[in-house]
Amino acid sequence: MVNFTKTLLLSLLTILIGIEASAQSRKYVSQFSHLQNYYNPALTGYEGSNFRGFVRDQWAGFEGAPKTYFASLEFDVADFNSGANPKAAGTNSVGLNLMHDSYGAFVDTELMLSYASRIRISENTNLRLGMGVNYNTVRLDGNQLNAEQSNDPVMGQYVNGFANMQVLDLNIGMALTHQKFYVSYAMHNINQGALSSGDIFMERKAPVSVIQAGYRSMVTENFGLALNLMHRFQNDLPDNTEFNLKAILMDKIWLGAGHRVNYANNFQLGLIFPVVRIGYVYELPSSKSYLLPNTTHEFLAVFPIFRKNFRTTKDEVLIW
Repeated sequence: MVNFTKTLLLSLLTILIGIEASAQSRKYVSQFSHLQNYYNPALTGYEGSNFRGFVRDQWAGFEGAPKTYFASLEFDVADFNSGANPKAAGTNSVGLNLMHDSYGAFVDTELMLSYASRIRISENTNLRLGMGVNYNTVRLDGNQLNAEQSNDPVMGQYVNGFANMQVLDLNIGMALTHQKFYVSYAMHNINQGALSSGDIFMERKAPVSVIQAGYRSMVTENFGLALNLMHRFQNDLPDNTEFNLKAILMDKIWLGAGHRVNYANNFQLGLIFPVVRIGYVYELPSSKSYLLPNTTHEFLAVFPIFRKNFRTTKDEVLIW
């Protein structure tokens, strides 16, 4: 009976993943506020030069469940200036993002090169404009197709075989940023996946609009708060809205909670060291989502390159 139940759940999971993949895969990240430049190229270098690593194990314990790996490297040109006010002298940032995602029969890899330029509006406020070039490869393993996918006239031809598809596209974005807040808008897949090669087993990609906003402030000398919001919408998938609230204690620990509307709740824990900050998320599907009850785990590490995790002013908050 246990084996039958597990088999049934695995089949439902594969169908669920396959339905989403037949349109366009959406990658969920509960710690989205730490991966701002992936969602909006205009936010490249917003937190200075750094290296980030991220792992997400969704619905842990089920074969074929989504697994996501992410790494990025950002450089803010201002960090290379040695003047009295380097932030005023440097106005450009560059970044390289690598996202690897596996779900069911599909393996999706994105390589994104991003560039951002900022216009100084006031001493602490900047208008940022950014662009990203996204090279996306998708590999299909026909041995893992479910019954519904096997009967699809396009995917069915790859049963018991393999297929590879490559897509080249553009992302653009803009953001208003301050030490205490940011508001941003980005659009992914500007060209809708028109530049593609290989085995074309997916329709052209729908443009994705991403709105992000955040506010942070020190409440007392040893206690700060950070609130972040993200909303994504596109034609072929339901809207995605999520937010999180974090408390930063003594510049060393953060505790937080988040919610993905109609989907999941999460709890966050992080540690801040001089040379690295580490985050962990424990995510549970909400009771109304009708998804598998298994938990999701996320692990994050951010290494600043030129500066350490110390406040430079009494009002600075170390994380978003």
